[in-house]
Amino acid sequence: MNAQQLFEQIQAKRSFLCVGLDSDITKIPQHLLSAEDPIFEFNKAIVDATAEYAVSYKPNLAFYESLGVVGWISLQKTVRYIRERYPAQFIIADAKRGDIGNTSEMYAKAFFEGFDFDAVTLAPYMGSDTVTPFLKYEGRWSIILALTSNKSAADFQLLEDAANGKKIYEDVITTSAQWGTADNTMYVVGATKAEMLGDVRQLIPNHFLLVPGVGAQGGSLSEVAKHGMNSQCGLLVNSSRAIIYADTTENFAAAAAKAAREVRDEMDILLKEKGL
Repeated sequence: MNAQQLFEQIQAKRSFLCVGLDSDITKIPQHLLSAEDPIFEFNKAIVDATAEYAVSYKPNLAFYESLGVVGWISLQKTVRYIRERYPAQFIIADAKRGDIGNTSEMYAKAFFEGFDFDAVTLAPYMGSDTVTPFLKYEGRWSIILALTSNKSAADFQLLEDAANGKKIYEDVITTSAQWGTADNTMYVVGATKAEMLGDVRQLIPNHFLLVPGVGAQGGSLSEVAKHGMNSQCGLLVNSSRAIIYADTTENFAAAAAKAAREVRDEMDILLKEKGL
């Protein structure tokens, strides 16, 4: 799907919510542990409960890789289930890969051909070699880490380039924006950096932004929309723990649906305020 098609999904659902499937075997409801595949059963229930309120799902691969082969199987089953039941959903592999040459080509093959993800998060530190193999896949997206919400992001991202006075994250954005287009490249900008979204928008007015940090991490959805929304919304706002762990009893799916619906309702208001 291209940017226009993603925007059409946002308009249809009145939502730009991405639900993060950070599915931790130690945090899912205890009654699921007796299932043959607890993680998949948890994900399936969460997806079924939230699909009408979300336009995207983002499995964080660390939670699956930590379980070895079993985790990879759960991940594959999850992606297949979403593809079959909710084909309009935009599925992101939160993998944060960043390598070069044939290694990057194999990562692209794995996520786009093997797992059938729509997009992959990428760390651009090693330059264009880390991203261009992913951009060869038509209809797929590279989501480049630009300005993240973790405390130590300032260690590198906010350093100034002595040659031009720009911060490192600004150089990352302006350089990498030349590798692809607004139809195949997004950027990660943390919700806890909402006040800086305006500066990001000056650099890339038309690109979609993947914005984590709303919910459990304390980011403000209204501030994200105020500073980051463009004429086609241009936002996918991720919420993970606040939705998927809204309840840890047998009522977890209903609680997740309620949490997702509340976010969607706020997003609907923000879209209307923008005239979208």
